[in-house]
Amino acid sequence: MIRSLATLAFAAGAAVLVSGPAAAQTKWNLPAAYPLDNPHTVNLMAFAKDVGDATGGKLQIAVHASASLFKAPEIKRAVQTGQAQAGEVLISIHENDDPIFGIDVIPFLATSYPESLKLWKASRAAVEQRLDRQGLKLLFAVPWGPQGIYAKKDIDKVEDMKGLKWRAYNVGTARIAELVGAQPVTIQAAELPQALATGVVNSFMTSGSTGYDSKAWETMTHYYDTQAWIPKNLTFVNKAAFAALDKPTQEAVLKAAAVAEERGWKMAEEKATWYLEQLKANKMKVLPPSPELKAGLTKIGDQLTADWLKKAGPDGAAVIESYKKM
Repeated sequence: MIRSLATLAFAAGAAVLVSGPAAAQTKWNLPAAYPLDNPHTVNLMAFAKDVGDATGGKLQIAVHASASLFKAPEIKRAVQTGQAQAGEVLISIHENDDPIFGIDVIPFLATSYPESLKLWKASRAAVEQRLDRQGLKLLFAVPWGPQGIYAKKDIDKVEDMKGLKWRAYNVGTARIAELVGAQPVTIQAAELPQALATGVVNSFMTSGSTGYDSKAWETMTHYYDTQAWIPKNLTFVNKAAFAALDKPTQEAVLKAAAVAEERGWKMAEEKATWYLEQLKANKMKVLPPSPELKAGLTKIGDQLTADWLKKAGPDGAAVIESYKKM
């Protein structure tokens, strides 16, 4: 009977407590959406190890990669409701919850890692406040690579994107499709390889790493390095689960989180060039955008910035103003 109850508790994602002579052992489940060899997951595994080592095994974090526990759009809700204690998500997929979650995907606002880090510093407090109101405590943020366009044909200007079956993964990418006359199809990263193989989509905008993970070269021929934006994954914990930890364990988690954030930013920047080299090695054309394409995308970026500011209101405008002053 006791074993059955323990099994049910684990399945529900509750913390598992094991009695011991020193102290109870707590286990957290941390669902993630990306493969084990993706830098984000590698960083999460290192974070989990750091926490286990720092607490002498008192807190153990099980990372569930490749959307194996929850699909990407379900992870945040699962952590809010306690089905999992912690989780990692591409925060911009929740822009409909609050516009501030989409600030890092405003096209051409922050296109380099130094700019992206400045934007994160300017927006972090606002993001933390929103998460706190939703029962979540932010642990750390890690960027992706700059976003470029994958296609099966030459794209010299935005008009060439008309009619494409365009993978959308957040509000911004869906809006780009609308503005260029493409057909948006909502596909999360774990589903992208199958969508490409079956022709559900024939173009998309994402990082070099997601293109590599999904073996884009098997179906795509071109990658345009537009460096449109640098999105971020956030790792957070259920506030009640964090509050249930003793003070030394909480401090160990926060210290490991700070290390993970620093390590993650460094890994992202180091790997960005490597991923583009892999695309080239697999016979993809990796190209800069033409002046016409860049001008067209910049115009779209201006429209999306105006759209975002209208939704985000004074709070959003204040964050943008703070970023621009840095």
